[in-house]
Amino acid sequence: MPTILDLMTDTPRDRLRELLDAVLDERNHRLEDMASDAFVSPFHFSRVLVRNTGESPARMRRRVMLERAAWQIGQGSPVTEAAWMAGFESVEGFSRAFSRTFGHPPSAAPASYWLPAPNGIHFHPPTSLWVNSEERVMNPLTEQLVMHDLDDTKSLLQMAEALSEEELEAERMPGNVVLEWDGTESSIRSVLQNHVLSKEIWLASIEGRDAPGFEAEMTIARLSDLHAAMTPRWLGMIRDVDRRGAWNDRLIDALCDPPESFVMSSVIAHVLTYASHRRQLVRTMLRRAGKTVDQGDPIMWLRRINDLQEEQC
Repeated sequence: MPTILDLMTDTPRDRLRELLDAVLDERNHRLEDMASDAFVSPFHFSRVLVRNTGESPARMRRRVMLERAAWQIGQGSPVTEAAWMAGFESVEGFSRAFSRTFGHPPSAAPASYWLPAPNGIHFHPPTSLWVNSEERVMNPLTEQLVMHDLDDTKSLLQMAEALSEEELEAERMPGNVVLEWDGTESSIRSVLQNHVLSKEIWLASIEGRDAPGFEAEMTIARLSDLHAAMTPRWLGMIRDVDRRGAWNDRLIDALCDPPESFVMSSVIAHVLTYASHRRQLVRTMLRRAGKTVDQGDPIMWLRRINDLQEEQC
């Protein structure tokens, strides 16, 4: 079965291929550069690519460049070199983008360097593109819900780091209970602590580890570190479940007494439901503390992410 991009059509050359070449040309870092190379306006260039591939030029370039970087690192290339070749101005920015996308830092070589794509177009070493016509793509709604929760949590933790101990410990909602087994959550610290640790506890069950032991009261810095370390594991787990179509698989949670059985899709839904609730509780408490905070709207979050990706590409 033909899979190389050159074989997408019966003709040796086609207009879509020319546009894709412009997207991935090493010299074309901006949309305007890509469109100029293809001799069309930026508007027409974007419209044709999105219509034919389901992906914007900037997003496709960023994804394929990250795939190439992952392959290069897996072949022994230094992270700095891979970052520079992928068009990033700093290793730190590259590492953040890589970790967010692959679910782990560049230092951990991925089992596969292909990322979910709406069109099956991927980097194929050493310099080609590969088209996988049977690729199963993760539902963008699931991806956005999970990523928004992780990013929003990080932002709230950063805000909390600027608060004094008195502000963190003050009872903003006396007697507030989210889940009976988690106890009272009446302060900013208590809500954030249960919010962060809930994923750690579920991951322990899913990964077959012992129940993690934590301090009764954690600093915000400690919670931020736990969240940063947990994020790639949580994202990787969900992507693996989706890739295998294992949403109806059952998890036997041996950490419960007695052990309980849960459908994986219900576990993810449970975590996302109460995560959303707790993030809004933190916002309410921050406002009561006299702090200015946004609405936590996923629409605005996605716009910021898209704008950032366009700028970086």
